[in-house]
Amino acid sequence: MAHDEVDLLVQAWGRERADLDLAPLEVFSRIDRLSVLLGRARKAAFAEHGLDGWEFDVLAALRRAGAPYELSPGRLIRETLVTSGTMTNRVDRLAERGLVERSPDPRDRRGVLVRLTPAGKDAVDGAFASLLAREQQLLTGITPAERDALAATLRALMVPLEA
Repeated sequence: MAHDEVDLLVQAWGRERADLDLAPLEVFSRIDRLSVLLGRARKAAFAEHGLDGWEFDVLAALRRAGAPYELSPGRLIRETLVTSGTMTNRVDRLAERGLVERSPDPRDRRGVLVRLTPAGKDAVDGAFASLLAREQQLLTGITPAERDALAATLRALMVPLEA
């Protein structure tokens, strides 16, 4: 079996703190390191299409909404987990780049809708395809069955934490 950096960390902590159960370290240190590697892959995939991660998040929320690819600012806030002020700034910046546009909400005279432009749709679609290709590369060391089992295990860990 191959060894990774976490094995070395666990071995060192086991030597120094044999009184502790290091099982959580085996799991969460790997998740943390994978997160860093995934972050690098995501950043590279988005950069290929001239996007930052936050830009992709907003554009992807709009794209996932389906045609006509529009959401209220409140819904975008819930989708991306940022504050109202942050979302206003992000929409402004994306609108300046021609990736989104604002329009009046026909259901609420005081409200607006944020809509993906054709350029925004092209950018997010390209970045998403690049992201999936890079993430697929990260999974090449495991079989499809192992990938599915890993996804199920991670889901079982996430569900109670999200509640």
